[in-house]
Amino acid sequence: MTKYARYEDIDQEQLQRDIEEVKAQIGAPSKKDFQHLLKLERWGRILSFTGYLLILILGLIEMTDLVIGSLGFWAVAIVAAVLIGVGNVSRWANVAHPILHGAYDKVEDVPFRYTKSGFAKGKRRYVDWLDWIKPDAWSYEHNIMHHYHLGEDEDPDNIEVNVDLVRTSTIPNIFKYIFVALLASTWKLTYYAPNTLRILENKERRKKNQKEVQDLEYSPFSQNGFELWKSYVAPYLVVRFILTPLLLLPFGMDAVINTLIILLMAEVVANLHSFLVIVPNHSAEDIYRFEEPHKSQGEFYLRQIMGSVNYNTGSDLIDFGHGWLNYQIEHHLFPNLPLSQYQVMQPIVKEICKKHKLEYRQESVFKRLWMTVELMVGKTKLLRVKGI
Repeated sequence: MTKYARYEDIDQEQLQRDIEEVKAQIGAPSKKDFQHLLKLERWGRILSFTGYLLILILGLIEMTDLVIGSLGFWAVAIVAAVLIGVGNVSRWANVAHPILHGAYDKVEDVPFRYTKSGFAKGKRRYVDWLDWIKPDAWSYEHNIMHHYHLGEDEDPDNIEVNVDLVRTSTIPNIFKYIFVALLASTWKLTYYAPNTLRILENKERRKKNQKEVQDLEYSPFSQNGFELWKSYVAPYLVVRFILTPLLLLPFGMDAVINTLIILLMAEVVANLHSFLVIVPNHSAEDIYRFEEPHKSQGEFYLRQIMGSVNYNTGSDLIDFGHGWLNYQIEHHLFPNLPLSQYQVMQPIVKEICKKHKLEYRQESVFKRLWMTVELMVGKTKLLRVKGI
């Protein structure tokens, strides 16, 4: 069995030099990296377009009374929902995520809409990334608070902290598992939207020396709750679940209702898919939780490795399905790099971990999901590091 070095025994200065040499080896972002992004964007759009095309075909079937049977109808409907759901996740993970990190900002002649400053801003939110989550709020919550406070209590995505009430509850475990299932099916609306709003609001409150908001607010009669419904929930709710189904009105009311059902199924697919590839990245009994802020760049790099896990990697198709979050270690070391560079960087990072006797965790996303669920229901807990 491999013996890994202890946290306090790692030569953090040498680790820093080794890690920063990686970026020099792979070079600056290029037009080739940008073309790779455009390919992933096309794949996601093709999935979404095909899903909507199937909805249109089902509408035509409803209008013309063609007989395909209830089973055949809903089989096609489920396929449409899966395609739209996966396309939804791709738009977030494969496109919005790297762009909002500024991964393509330094590519020569890159269109402004593919830069951190131009993506999903103003009305372009409806074109670039329309979701329950407001792009600016997610950028701050994710890019700043999560990446630079990984595994700390300040990390807004520290799952052990976020579900502590469930973990420590004495209710039967079956109800805890039901809670996890419900959360996974709805988490973009029930967790990410209000949490990103809360984190962004607290940023402004700190500037004014005001008391910070501790709890998620859902009531439209509270200040944050009203903002949640107006700027986060309403745009996506109206476009996706009201206006889009109404486009099928010429095919009859049944087509409108069926479209709404398919889009609701697609939403569940998107939630489950995104939960699968996002949450297990930093949540399991072999992942570390840090009780103090990092004190150096070398310690920062050390924590990104010890606090993250990769999934199986390989071809663009495999990585696309994982939303490129299967390179979580590389991404946390250098969050502002193009997705294609993580494929090049991975074997180099593995060798650096081997050199420093650091565990490089990489396993099936489904195995990691189960480990995360066990953490969420309180059967396991994160490892602890107090810092040095």
